[in-house]
Amino acid sequence: MQNLSEREQQNAINEVRILASIHNENVISYKEAFYDKGSQSLCIIMEYANNGDLYKHIVKKQKSEAFFTENEIWMIFIQVVIGLNSLHKLNILHRDLKVR
Repeated sequence: MQNLSEREQQNAINEVRILASIHNENVISYKEAFYDKGSQSLCIIMEYANNGDLYKHIVKKQKSEAFFTENEIWMIFIQVVIGLNSLHKLNILHRDLKVR
């Protein structure tokens, strides 16, 4: 992490610590982190989501001109809320949430 300032290095380390502290089946889990000297990059290995993300499922429905069933919507909503609740209990606010 040579090209990063001391503050940026500490922020990166804190981010890794935060990721490592999250344990919930509805949140992609942290596996490990390492520094690659060749690319001068901090690499973070996360769990692979076999079924893809929500965006992938939305696009698939759009392409097939289908709709989510009410039951599918509730299942997705419940999983998102459970995942967010686990983050909020750790005083973590997910920065990728967007409201339109």
